[in-house]
Amino acid sequence: MIDICCIGHITLDHIITPHSSTILHGGTSFYFSNAIAHMPHCNYKLVTSLASSEMKAVHEMRNQGIDVDVIESQHTVVFENKYGHNMNNRTQRVLAKADPFTVKKLQHVTARYIHLGSLLADDFPIEVFPFLAQKGILSVDAQGFLRCVEGQKVQPCDWKDKCEALKWVDILKVNEHEIETLTGHKEIEPAAMVLASWGIKEVLITLGSEGSYIYAQEKLHAIPAYQPQQVVDATGCGDTYATGYLYMRSQGASINEAGCFAAAMATLNLEKNGAFNGTLQQVKLVMGQN
Repeated sequence: MIDICCIGHITLDHIITPHSSTILHGGTSFYFSNAIAHMPHCNYKLVTSLASSEMKAVHEMRNQGIDVDVIESQHTVVFENKYGHNMNNRTQRVLAKADPFTVKKLQHVTARYIHLGSLLADDFPIEVFPFLAQKGILSVDAQGFLRCVEGQKVQPCDWKDKCEALKWVDILKVNEHEIETLTGHKEIEPAAMVLASWGIKEVLITLGSEGSYIYAQEKLHAIPAYQPQQVVDATGCGDTYATGYLYMRSQGASINEAGCFAAAMATLNLEKNGAFNGTLQQVKLVMGQN
């Protein structure tokens, strides 16, 4: 039995700054898979979809021991992230989109935990949710469902089918902006209560350096943020948090234990470029454990 299965597209990310241009692989599924590959005692599978021309990313993952199923797509998702001299100013475009994940393509998927790593609002049709909810505990990152493409430009949007989709979701990860978009509430607890009323059992709310909260069983759990030794690259931190949380829940950890472990993994991710490559022992050291 697979413990955790992540479903999502691997991307090609074009990073353009005034001084350089770089092409990297990315996407929720990429960061999630690379992070969980460093955790012991977890039977993991990635289900992804990309063009045959980009199979190099899959070969590299398989060389790390990651079990990858590939669903053929005409295109790979291509993001262009263009930065000015102020790195807070970013223009994002989608230059190519991969085919969506349909029920027909996901017939073989079953796992104790299934995590949907969406990048764009139309990655997963609505009928996928009740189908996968029968196959395992369903976890979703809200980020991609709140990003639409108009022409090539990425625009923020609300999740059109959110009430219908989220009633099938057990675990939802959001940040402070995403939870406000979904619920209309700025305050964390009232917003989380709205999501819980729609059927979500565990709401993960990440707040960056301010820590995170997990709302479950009518209780709000405060999770501390661990101070990084240095801040190098925040890319993939949310995906790494989700990885740590699902990993620990699959190992039988409590909500608080899983949240603290997730926060420590995200801190380690902040300290280096690229995907998480730390160890279980390093995560425990960040948490102050021996």
